[in-house]
Amino acid sequence: QVPLVESGGGYVQAGGSLRLSCAASDFVILSVSVVRWYRQAPGNERELVAVIDGDSTKYAEAVKGRFSISRDNVENTVYLQMNTLKPDDTAVYRCRSTYADYDFWGQGTQVTVSS
Repeated sequence: QVPLVESGGGYVQAGGSLRLSCAASDFVILSVSVVRWYRQAPGNERELVAVIDGDSTKYAEAVKGRFSISRDNVENTVYLQMNTLKPDDTAVYRCRSTYADYDFWGQGTQVTVSS
């Protein structure tokens, strides 16, 4: 069983919006986990985009005011709402869930923003 599954990526024009989902399997409880969204563009290092830890959220400077991370404990899913997308946001986005000694990653979803 795959621990985390991302979805919601796609192709969008600059200025558009996408909402990514990170759905967890039953053995991964996102409500007690620290969940992070990362992205990596070709030739670039992996970049931490957003974090949700309990009720606390943090964002990379490049996405502040445009991206929003949230969690639905009933659905056991974390979302990344991305607004006012820019071509520089083009990357593979992956979610990660950590709790105690557990560390789970999703497979990633591609986001492509055209100018």
